[in-house]
Amino acid sequence: MKPFKVLNLYACLGGNRYKWADCEVTAVELDPELARLYQERFPNDIVIIADAHQYLLDHYKEFDFIWSSPPCPTHSRLVDTNKSRDNYKVKYPDMKLYEEIILLDKVFKGKYCVENVISYYEPLIAPQKRGRHYYWTNFKLPNDLGERSDIVGIIGRNLSANFNKVCEFHDYNFKNYKGNQRIDKIAANLVDYEAGLTIFNTARGIITKQKTSQGEIDF
Repeated sequence: MKPFKVLNLYACLGGNRYKWADCEVTAVELDPELARLYQERFPNDIVIIADAHQYLLDHYKEFDFIWSSPPCPTHSRLVDTNKSRDNYKVKYPDMKLYEEIILLDKVFKGKYCVENVISYYEPLIAPQKRGRHYYWTNFKLPNDLGERSDIVGIIGRNLSANFNKVCEFHDYNFKNYKGNQRIDKIAANLVDYEAGLTIFNTARGIITKQKTSQGEIDF
């Protein structure tokens, strides 16, 4: 049977991917240390150290489902919090987010999900809002993604005090990471794995029905 091929961009430690099953996943991560740890966590996935934005442009035709979680700091509501500080450096919002949404929506033939935080500005392309996230997809998401309690409030500025709780929530020991990024930011940016599973199953179910109605062999 044909494998269900998934592209997981900006893969980090694979919070969204944690419960996906019966699929062939290619994960793209620029940070070599995160890529190494992702490969340890998901040894059967293909892990590529590369620029996810460029990889999407070069390889989108090869997949049935694409998940992208582009960097969020220039879109986050923290911009409104920080911009009044004397030493704050104003930055353009990273428009790669919208480049990917447009490419996937207008060119990609499969199903996709682009995830990001709730922005400090009105989104230029309307997303579906679930919990503390925006999701841009070409299919309707369930109203309830099965997300667990919000981990961001637990992390706050006291990751060390709540470290065991954060590790239990994500089922991962973040002390394994030896790179240069802050582990509290890594932990806060991971998509809840129950939400990742719900979105994945919804997309796959739609694709399966479409292929069945077209008389194609299911995955």
